[in-house]
Amino acid sequence: MAVFKGAGVAIVTPMKANGEVNYEKFAELIEFQIANKTDAIIVCGTTGEASTLTHEEHLDAIRFCVETVAGRIPVIAGTGSNCTETAVYLSTEAEKYGVDGLLLVSPYYNKATQNGLYAHFKTVAESVKIPVILYNVPSRTGCNILPETVVRLCKDVDNIVGVKEASGNISQIAHLAAISHGYVDIYSGNDDQIVPILALGGVGVISVLSNVAPEQTHEICQKFFDGDIEGSRRMQLEALDLCNALFCEVNPIPVKKALNLMGMEAGPLRMPLSEMEEANADRLKKAMTAYGILK
Repeated sequence: MAVFKGAGVAIVTPMKANGEVNYEKFAELIEFQIANKTDAIIVCGTTGEASTLTHEEHLDAIRFCVETVAGRIPVIAGTGSNCTETAVYLSTEAEKYGVDGLLLVSPYYNKATQNGLYAHFKTVAESVKIPVILYNVPSRTGCNILPETVVRLCKDVDNIVGVKEASGNISQIAHLAAISHGYVDIYSGNDDQIVPILALGGVGVISVLSNVAPEQTHEICQKFFDGDIEGSRRMQLEALDLCNALFCEVNPIPVKKALNLMGMEAGPLRMPLSEMEEANADRLKKAMTAYGILK
């Protein structure tokens, strides 16, 4: 059974003006997500700026999220690292806090071989008992987890159950679906490809869009599951301009800007990320207004 089915939000980590994690606003964002039908919360992923959090901040944010959600929906913690030992440490600590699963990004910068990826993920997954979702995002990591490696890991390691596929390569994802025969839970990692991946047998999305449009993203998935394929497709297409605007600069620059425009007070970014360029901010505002989430 999948860790979750539907739209899981890759939630931002709100910051105060001085750069500290803003837990008051974090709680508000979590409640906003739950009230608007988000199916799961993925904390401390790419969108949560995990790469610039200290280990202490990273784990505190995970623990706070688990405590705030209080079992109402699943919480999946991003605990990947390009250092296997660090990933084991973060994963075992997160398990102690009661997370429902882990999201493990492929080791970035190191550019491991497929055998190296296999050994890394197997080592980390076997250090815990909770479900693990792999995260393939080669545009950010410089490393592609091939479908054969994903299937091998899911078959060889009991608690590796699926993959967040953010390669953008529909042909690769189709190949994965074909050779896994439904054995691998496939989540879209790109908001503009939710319906195509559901059509290939995917079980949901780990979404940036859900930060600003949680109910709509949930409905894209739910309509598909309910057999309203046309309704799901229509909602996917209606969201495309906003999806593109949310990625017109590197994630999470636009989505934090969007939340701030909505009055959600997500705060600033941590360097080396910078504030959004004016022309792109105007594009984002127009897309949000057209989509109906900004007046």
